[in-house]
Amino acid sequence: MSAPLQPPLVQQATTPGRGWVTRRQLTLAAVALLALCWGFLPEFTVVLLCYIGLYALVAAGLVMLTGVGGMTSFGQAAFVGVGAYATAWVCTSPTAAAALSGVVGAGALPWLGLALGLVLTFALAWGLGAMTVKLSGHYLPLCTIAWGLSLYYLFGNMAFLGGQTGISGLPPLVVAGFSLASPRALGVLIWTLLLLALWLLHNLLDSREGRAIRSLKGGRVMAESMGIDTARYRLKLFVLSALLAALSGWLYAHLQRFVNPTPFNINIGIEYLFMAVIGGSGHLWGAVLGATAITLLKEKLQDILPSLLGTAGNFEVIVFGLLMLLVLQRFAGGLWPTLARLSQGFFKPAELHRAASAGALPGHATLATRAAVMPGQRLLEANKVTKRFGGLVANSDVSMYLNAGEIHALIGPNGAGKSTFFNLISGVDDLSEGEVRLMGNVMHKQPSRVFAEKGVSRTFQHVRLLGERSVVENVALGAHGRAKSGWLAAMLRLDRVEEAALLAQARHQIARCGLADLADAPAGSLALGQQRLVEIARALAGHPAALLLDEPAAGLRLLEKRALAELLKQLRAEGLGILVVEHDMAFVMNLADRVTVLEFGCVIAAGTPGEVQTNSRVVAAYLGGADAEPEIGPKGETEIKP
Repeated sequence: MSAPLQPPLVQQATTPGRGWVTRRQLTLAAVALLALCWGFLPEFTVVLLCYIGLYALVAAGLVMLTGVGGMTSFGQAAFVGVGAYATAWVCTSPTAAAALSGVVGAGALPWLGLALGLVLTFALAWGLGAMTVKLSGHYLPLCTIAWGLSLYYLFGNMAFLGGQTGISGLPPLVVAGFSLASPRALGVLIWTLLLLALWLLHNLLDSREGRAIRSLKGGRVMAESMGIDTARYRLKLFVLSALLAALSGWLYAHLQRFVNPTPFNINIGIEYLFMAVIGGSGHLWGAVLGATAITLLKEKLQDILPSLLGTAGNFEVIVFGLLMLLVLQRFAGGLWPTLARLSQGFFKPAELHRAASAGALPGHATLATRAAVMPGQRLLEANKVTKRFGGLVANSDVSMYLNAGEIHALIGPNGAGKSTFFNLISGVDDLSEGEVRLMGNVMHKQPSRVFAEKGVSRTFQHVRLLGERSVVENVALGAHGRAKSGWLAAMLRLDRVEEAALLAQARHQIARCGLADLADAPAGSLALGQQRLVEIARALAGHPAALLLDEPAAGLRLLEKRALAELLKQLRAEGLGILVVEHDMAFVMNLADRVTVLEFGCVIAAGTPGEVQTNSRVVAAYLGGADAEPEIGPKGETEIKP
């Protein structure tokens, strides 16, 4: 569809240099400093750092689930308990000892406990998640509270898990014959696993799969229209956060060498969520900052308040709650982005590396041979489509078709049912009656992601972008279906060649839409007209056969409209079928090959622009009366003025 793609060369940011170190260099220096000082820190400080590392593991999962994926969970403490109780039972149960004594030695029992904990957590999270993540609004967090409480009481009422008394006598972890019995020794493993988890999660977010995860927060309709199976991604994200919590529980059990239900109640689950939100719910390092802030704050309050008030009690809970209200009020985005903004002048800007080479991307798998589509071939067809919302008929017996190599305009007064029809032919809504065919195939009750996979790309009447992400990331989201690397490949950075091709394709489409200079700017910082162009570039990145544009010229200035018209003409010449909903009649009539007019959900006219403009029913629909005189356009054609 597009011209041969020239891979961009390696470039650097043009922002003037400031500071003397990058954020990555400072992070590496901080990790190195912690490693060097670890052996000299006081024992109490080491214990605190161990707990901070354990809490940060759970909070990192919540950052992915809540801050990035948009799903709130108060029940993560229950998954911590599953990981802790699994290893406690394997290591101390006579039944388990009898079954495993002839297979493995005592030193391997904790590692079998880890395996059991992860397997149980995976199964439990998958089962609970399949029911939970389908919910939205306040029902989702309420459901997590429900099963979080259920698991907590289950831990305390099962005799083989020790009831409320718990399980004691857990053995220490042993790695390569070296015992991790002391917090100082086990802390090395805790922080190693935490840093490894943060690196893997960072890699995941910096990938095609990460963009799909971020799109979950932008709404189901937009993500599904990009070819993303939102239910599947939400479930996978839920399971991932649960596995991180179980890993933390396993480490916690062997740090304490004792397990009882108290650390896994709903109050602790709320604290984990606080850590993620206060640290910065959209930032991985915010999990570490939040865990550090809350752990140290609780510790200090427990020491200071009794001496000030002269009596013992849980006064720290009251002060802690009030302080949380203050932090959430003053730092709604969390502490990490606030610190990042305040320290911006102390760091050198990171270099913007672009791939020196990028492989070619295929089209969607089902349209790999789209280049063979002949001009005039029927791409999309709607036959007697009807949509009812209760007693309201939004579309009634609407029929139209879109051919390859043409621009078809769908027009009508406000409330005519144009956007509803757009949703029907792109899979967003199901039909009440009739059928939609794509490449001759009946698309009966197929979700919009299937339409995207088969070559339909669209924009939206109300712009739907990830405002905090860059333009290039938003546009690359449109090419989601053109790559196949999964989560594991992304975490281990085995997808770099494919990722380079995706980003190169995104920059190419951005340049076609005239936004090359804004490719690395946050999409939310652009004007409305520019954001609409970003949506068009995102749709083109999917290499579609049929392009559906919902009011693409709204918000554009005259020169931008002319440039958009030239782009659409070029795409038409390349064989793309384009369906446009637009209120700017001058823009439509000088561009479209055919026009279909809707009024009150019904087709009242169809034909060439000249035929439609002289149709008395069309003139009446726009001007309010059949006797109204149409105006003459700049090319001598009759022009409808809405």
